[in-house]
This record gives sequence, C-alpha cells and structure tokens, in this order.
Amino acid sequence: MNDQQLNIQPLTLAAFAPYGDVISAAEATEVININEGNTQRFDNLANLKISSGNGKPCLSIFRSSPLPLPITIYCMENHPLASQAFFPLSQRPYLVVVAPPGQLDETRIEAFLASPGQGVNYHPGTWHHYSLALEEESDFLVIDSQMTQPNCDEITLVKPRQLRL
Repeated sequence: MNDQQLNIQPLTLAAFAPYGDVISAAEATEVININEGNTQRFDNLANLKISSGNGKPCLSIFRSSPLPLPITIYCMENHPLASQAFFPLSQRPYLVVVAPPGQLDETRIEAFLASPGQGVNYHPGTWHHYSLALEEESDFLVIDSQMTQPNCDEITLVKPRQLRL
C-alpha cells in the first residue's frame, strides 16, 4: 500500500476556519454573566446550519473507539445540507481530519490535534473523517440535522493517508 503521511497540526481558530468553527470557551468573544453572576454563558461558538429543507435539530452522543496506531485514513465523508458539530465529553485529545468542500481534493486533506475542551463544527459540505478518539473510548456530544433526504456522501481515498502521533 502506498500510504502518504499527513502532518498533524494544533487545532486553532485560524487554521480550521476554512472547514468550520472551533468550539471552545477559551476562544469565546461573547461572554455573558447570568444566574445572579454565578454562571458565565459563552454564546455563538459555532455557525450551526441544521434546519435545511425538512431537517430538524438532532442532539446525539457518539461513542468512538480508538483505531490502532499508526492510524490510516481510507475514507472521507461530508454532509452537503447541514453542519455537524462535535464536542468531546471526555478529557482526552482527539484527531480531526478535513478537506475543503466541493469535489474531494486528496492533496488538500489536513489533520488537526484537538485538545480536551475543544470541539469542532464542520460547515456544510466540508469533507471530514469520522471522529478519531485517541488513548481510550471517548464520547462526543453531536449536534446535526435529522432529515429524510440523503445528507451524507462517502468517498474511499485513492491514496490512503497515514497519521503518526
């Protein structure tokens, strides 16, 4: 097999902007004190698009098992009609693998290391790999759209990509 290696970069607002939003209280620009000043509310952390057509919001928990190392990426998927947000419920890092919307360009696949407390919101059409837990089984809170029309395209890569930690 002719695997190509992907460099893994830290997940930052600027680096991830072409693909979606980084969800993090540490990066919030709208912070409101509520509940008699006992709670901070971090607003508008992601640009959710979940009501396309006859879609309705869907809140789920995904439980992901880590893949054996080194991880080889064989496929990518996208959701052309709605965004999809993932927020880790465990205090472990995880990997995010993405490519720009449109026809999949395998040369533009990028990998990010997300820290605990960082979530991601994929813009509609952004290519991504399914959630990649590291170390142990990990839960993710997921917000996306539940709809009757198809909203998931999957592609097998011509050249698999390998991720080394």
